[in-house]
Amino acid sequence: MSAPLGVGVVGAGVISEEYLRNLTAFPDVRVSAVADLDPARAAAQAARHGVPRSCGVGELLADPDIGLVVNLTVPAAHVEVGLAALDAGKHVWLEKPLGLDRAGARALLDRAGERGLRVACAPDTVLGAGWQTARRAVDAGRIGEPRTALALFQVPGPESWHPAPEFLFQAGGGPLLDMGPYYLTGLVHLLGPIRRVTATGSRARDTRVIGSGPRAGVEFPVTVPTTVGALVEFERGGSAQVVFSFDSALARTGFVEVTGTLGTAVLPDPNRFDGETALHLLGGPDGVETLAPQGHQATRGTGVLELARAIAAGEPERASGRVAFHVLDAMLAIEESIAGGQPVDVGSTVEPPPTLPVDWDPYALTAGGVR
Repeated sequence: MSAPLGVGVVGAGVISEEYLRNLTAFPDVRVSAVADLDPARAAAQAARHGVPRSCGVGELLADPDIGLVVNLTVPAAHVEVGLAALDAGKHVWLEKPLGLDRAGARALLDRAGERGLRVACAPDTVLGAGWQTARRAVDAGRIGEPRTALALFQVPGPESWHPAPEFLFQAGGGPLLDMGPYYLTGLVHLLGPIRRVTATGSRARDTRVIGSGPRAGVEFPVTVPTTVGALVEFERGGSAQVVFSFDSALARTGFVEVTGTLGTAVLPDPNRFDGETALHLLGGPDGVETLAPQGHQATRGTGVLELARAIAAGEPERASGRVAFHVLDAMLAIEESIAGGQPVDVGSTVEPPPTLPVDWDPYALTAGGVR
């Protein structure tokens, strides 16, 4: 039986809480260290989750017992930290998005290929029981051939609750790059790669005010569109309409529906790992067929574990950097369509990964491979 893979977490911010809670419970990985630019914050998170030590990023990357770096830094640092980890001989998991531009994201994938290492990327919500159940139903033809989709994410904005929200309103953020990866990755899993986008965008306010935490009341600038609407066309045929907004006083989140030749599936929130799927079938019996989520109950960190098991087994990982690059490519094309006022072709392509087996168990100690 292979030993648990040593993991180092870089970035001890808000999202690290859920990652660390899960990763320290998975027997196939061993969290060895937490690093952050703020040593006190790293130490606090390490102590809270029983991680043996906290340290600087350089010390973490030099640790020979760490084989996989979980990069939870802000998007602007994803490529820099990721490349440093690869150069140190570590596999890399990144929070989304993969990078802020195509060149940086491509550099990550190329460097990994040169060094025989893996780069994988959030979101891993698509590996949760909710979306996996929905995808198995769609793949099985329950709604016929998928033709169209609708995805909506509309909220007032994260500045009301996030203690340091500025990065979410700068390049690499906004509702498109912050929330778009969840919805677009899910749609790619269901409908295949994206070939072209046509988009519009707007910004409701040029400044925002932090609403919570020690810096509440601080005003900061907004430099990206805070409402984005796009028509997304897929290589295999079919299209989706998507709306991502930080401007709506009426919150409407987690809405994704896919319509096929035989019916419509209303899917779970793509920012969650659970949730039911509702099937509305043409010509079927009255009422809605509800599919309860079937599969594991883990949350963020599932993709890290799946990556570790794939490395041990010599198999492709599901939340791959290739999928993340394609989704980033599509989101940048949406930005370019907004700026240019015309459709933009998406240059990359990717094949959706296979679904997880229903009995895949994150809490089992395995010898590697798909379980």
